[in-house]
Amino acid sequence: MAATGTPQPERPPALRAESVLSSAYRPLTFGIVSVVLLIAFEATAVGTAMPLAADELDGISLYAYAFSAFFTTSVVGMVTSGQWCDRGGPLPPLATGIVLFAGGLVLSGTAMAMWVFVLGRAVQGIGGGLVIVALYVTVSRAFPERLRPTVMAAFAASWVVPSIVGPLISGTVTEHLGWRWVFLGIPVLVVLPLLVMLPPLKRRASGPPEGAAAPGTGDKSGRRIRLAVAVALGAGLLQYAGQDLRWFALLPAAAGVALLAFALRVLLPRGTVRAARGLPAVVLLRGMAAGSYVVAESFVPLMLVTQRGLSVTMAGLTLAAGGATWALGSFTQSRTRFEPHRERLVQTGMALVAFAICCTPLVLVESVPVWTLALAMAVGCFGMGLTISSLSVLLLGLSAPEEAGRNSAALQLSDGLSNVLLLTLTGALFAALGGGSVTVTGADGGTGEAGLGPDGAQPAAFTAVYAASAVVAVAGVWVAGRLRPRGRGRSDLAAARAYPADLDPSLPGSG
Repeated sequence: MAATGTPQPERPPALRAESVLSSAYRPLTFGIVSVVLLIAFEATAVGTAMPLAADELDGISLYAYAFSAFFTTSVVGMVTSGQWCDRGGPLPPLATGIVLFAGGLVLSGTAMAMWVFVLGRAVQGIGGGLVIVALYVTVSRAFPERLRPTVMAAFAASWVVPSIVGPLISGTVTEHLGWRWVFLGIPVLVVLPLLVMLPPLKRRASGPPEGAAAPGTGDKSGRRIRLAVAVALGAGLLQYAGQDLRWFALLPAAAGVALLAFALRVLLPRGTVRAARGLPAVVLLRGMAAGSYVVAESFVPLMLVTQRGLSVTMAGLTLAAGGATWALGSFTQSRTRFEPHRERLVQTGMALVAFAICCTPLVLVESVPVWTLALAMAVGCFGMGLTISSLSVLLLGLSAPEEAGRNSAALQLSDGLSNVLLLTLTGALFAALGGGSVTVTGADGGTGEAGLGPDGAQPAAFTAVYAASAVVAVAGVWVAGRLRPRGRGRSDLAAARAYPADLDPSLPGSG
């Protein structure tokens, strides 16, 4: 059954036997999975080392911004990658993105001040945005629709090993060699994905897609990239306002909201903000799911180190099971028998995510064992596996080949921007409630125990972070009920093209 609900004819036996590991697809599958493996290892390793890095650079008050800077600039990379892919194929943005990703890690790893560290994360974000959209377009271009759920499951499976060994390796390196080596060591891994990925990609998915407009013919790509820069600037102004926490900060906050409202009405499908059925709801829910979970996960290591006195290694290991359960959730959604129930799978997944986020702050109570948090995050990751992979499949099913880049960029833009906005909100709440006063390094200068003196314990700050995240996740359960376009069997490709700038020349800036 297709994403629109139209029954599909039974496939011939030869097609049923074909898989992502068949000879025609195996090299490219291994290549793109290796790229995801690199991204996964970076996310788990850097997240574990982040508390000590922020503490050494005297930047605990800017802890959330070390994450949000990545997502802020990634929106520029995403939109740029979408336009680039739709014009010339995914190969150029993928190669460029990997190089920038590695360069940002080097910049952060050599930083001597927190602002340089955050700048490195920003460079890394541009590279990450280029890479992730290019990967989605690669799946759309190189794999038939029947194999895409399996590819998405393989993406999720790529997180299993990094999620288990990443925190252990990162924590061990951080405690014995220093956090900088976590950042400086990862770029070495860039070489292998490039060698594995590029040759099969050139054979199967290089060049412009069929139906793509020639460069310069009605080309709005430059304008869309400028709007993406406006989104990043607006998000940056909101982050600045959230950090200032004075009445004067309302001015940059208002300017940031205005920039976002102007740009997003063009970059996102019509009806995204109001969760219109079909593609708009898919794009919106991706942001709600990713944002609520990223906020919850980002503060777990800092909370366990500063509030429960765990070492950075043990704090990171509480998230280790998440990679396996995320992969299990993604594998579950890839089964053919669940295809008619994809929307229900997403709704169930969001309910599990909301449950996990609500349970996480219970660990602030001293009598609650830390293993309960690990269990809750594992449940939430299973829900994320169901949700994120299914949303990707739904989006690709609603996208014409020549618009796969744009729609994938919209999906990732929703993802990245939601992370920025929620991290900004929770970062402001965290700082306002005294979270910036927590310490990671003990009085003896070691890294194993947190400073739990009068200023060390700030449970209210962490509780506020998780309350805000839980509200978004619960709202996502409702949005998950609006993924199927109204009218069974109706093609939604027209809705996939419903970007106001393309349909209504009278809109501001659409000329």
